[in-house]
Amino acid sequence: MPLVRGLRPPRAVVRVVAPVLVMAGTAALLGGCVEAGAPKSAGHASAVTGPERLWPDRKPAPPSAPATEGQEKPQPLTALPRIPSGNIRKLSAGKVLLAQIDADKRRDMPVFEKDEERKIRACADRPGARSCPVRAPEYHDLNGDGKDELILGVESKDHLLIMWAYTLKKGVVNSILDATSYPQSVEVANHKLVIHEPGDAPGYESRTVYVWDARHQVMTIQDVGYGRRTPPTPSGR
Repeated sequence: MPLVRGLRPPRAVVRVVAPVLVMAGTAALLGGCVEAGAPKSAGHASAVTGPERLWPDRKPAPPSAPATEGQEKPQPLTALPRIPSGNIRKLSAGKVLLAQIDADKRRDMPVFEKDEERKIRACADRPGARSCPVRAPEYHDLNGDGKDELILGVESKDHLLIMWAYTLKKGVVNSILDATSYPQSVEVANHKLVIHEPGDAPGYESRTVYVWDARHQVMTIQDVGYGRRTPPTPSGR
């Protein structure tokens, strides 16, 4: 059969097509090595930018008043009898509370209004009763000396809890903590007093931790935190 000018012989066509088929087959085999579901590139990542201050021409808000960190020094209640044995349980908790109220009034720093004070005085000798704003006294070692301190709490208006803690120094009752809060719970752990209060967001709480300050001989704030609410620790007593 005569050849047409411009066309290659059939054998030449086969020689050209064959390498193309081989390359296509090789690509298919290589493509088959990629596992299904393998991660793929999402493209170029956005450039990371540093923090940029907004409204730099505006003055910052003035600093707020510093938070109270607790008592600066212990406050002796000299109106109470001395306890030479060092056992604060031998003293009436109600008498300690009334001595505290009287001492605050002498310093012109009354904590309670007159109607509240009347209720407290009427039931100070039976704290813990449902009709009494005075909570039952608690005894825990707060300063690590192996002896219990006395913790008192009075629930004021709107569920505000006023708390004091007392220790004995050479037989004299001394106030070592004066704190107020709206607590969900209060606990003592490892000589620390921890107050849990409701947070602004559901399921969250703020925690204030008081620890013994050996230098100043009082309980001071060690930490104030905010986080998810933790279940209360069961009482061991």
